[in-house]
Amino acid sequence: MARARNRRIINAVFVGACGIATFIALAALVMILWSLVIQGIGGIDAKIFTMTQPAPGSEGGLSNAITGSLIMCGLGMFIALVVGILAGTWLSEYGGKTRYGQVVRFMNDVLLSAPSILIGLFVYGILVAPFHGFSALAGAVALGILAVPVVTRTTEDILNLQPNTLREAGMALGATRAFVTRKIVWRSAAAGLVTAGLLGFARISGETAPLLFTSLGNQFFSVNLTQPMASLPTTIFQFALSAYDDWRRLAWVGALLIATAVLTINIIGRVLSRESHR
Repeated sequence: MARARNRRIINAVFVGACGIATFIALAALVMILWSLVIQGIGGIDAKIFTMTQPAPGSEGGLSNAITGSLIMCGLGMFIALVVGILAGTWLSEYGGKTRYGQVVRFMNDVLLSAPSILIGLFVYGILVAPFHGFSALAGAVALGILAVPVVTRTTEDILNLQPNTLREAGMALGATRAFVTRKIVWRSAAAGLVTAGLLGFARISGETAPLLFTSLGNQFFSVNLTQPMASLPTTIFQFALSAYDDWRRLAWVGALLIATAVLTINIIGRVLSRESHR
C-alpha cells in the first residue's frame, strides 16, 4: 500500500510539473504574440505593401523588404527542395542503412542544429568576399543551406511511413526502383513532401544573421540577384535599433508579418503532416 501511494504521489508530482512547464511555455508564446499584435496591428495599412522603406519622418512602407524576402526565400527553397528531397529519398530508399548513409544522416542532424550565423559566415567566405560584394543570390544560398536539413529529415521520415506493399507491387510489375520511387512512392507521400517544404520555409523566413553577411540590405526596391537586396528580417533589425519612432513602428509591423506568416505555415504543415500520417 505504501509503495502504491508513493507511486501515485510521484506520478502526480511529475504530471503537475509537466503541466506547469507547458503553461509557462504557452504563456510566454501568448505574451510574445500579444505584444506583436498590440504594437504592430495599428501600423498595417496599404502603404506597408505599396511603398518602399522611407527616410526618417517620411511616409513609407515595407514593399521592398517584403519582395526581397519572398525572392530570397523562394530561391532558397528551390535549392532546398531539390537537394533535400533527393537526399531524403536516397536515405529512405537506397543507402540509409549503409555506413555512408548513417554518416550522411548524422551530418544532416548536425547541420540541422547549426547556428545560422555560421552558415552566413560560410557563404560570406565563398560567395561574398571572393566577388567583393554582397548579393541576393548569396542570401538565397545561405537560406537554402539552412532549409536543406529540415527538408531532408522530413522527406526521409515521410517516405519511411509509406507501406512497402506499394514498392513491392510496382516492382512485381517489372518497374525499376527509380520508377517506383518517382511515380508511386512520391505521389503517395505528396502531402508529406509539401509539409517538408512548408517547414523549411518557416525555418528560414525569419533568419537575420545569415542575410546580414550575404544580402546585407537595400533601402531601395531591387530585384537584381547580383546586388544587395532588402529583406524583412534585416529591415526589422535596422529599424528596431533606430532612434526614430516611425522606423520602430515599421519594425513592429514587419515582426508581426513574419510571426503571422510563420505561425500560418506551421499550422498548415502540421495539418498536412497529420493527414499524411493517416
